[in-house]
Amino acid sequence: QVQLVESGGGLVQPGGSLRLSCAASGFTLDYYAISWFRQAPGKEREGVSCISSSNGIRYYADSVKGRFTISRDNAKNTVYLQMNSLKPEDTAIYSCATGCGIVHDYWGQGTQVTVSS
Repeated sequence: QVQLVESGGGLVQPGGSLRLSCAASGFTLDYYAISWFRQAPGKEREGVSCISSSNGIRYYADSVKGRFTISRDNAKNTVYLQMNSLKPEDTAIYSCATGCGIVHDYWGQGTQVTVSS
């Protein structure tokens, strides 16, 4: 069964950090670019970051540039999103998906990130 499973979300105070994981099962992540998206209540889904499959090219939305870092460990079939200096406006459900463009074949179920004091 092909799956992407996110983990690592939770409640954190402003200025804190979280590391999200996107683990693949049923297929090898090596050949896929991976994107992170987020969706806050009442807002459209936003592309947060993306990492290419082979040469490590990374993309970040302006809203997270300098605070978030995307990385991958192909040996663990996992992509990570390190989130530092978190702000209340980062509160959202974060999901990962294959692909960095328009087409995303596989999606995870999402993990909740809440930034609040």
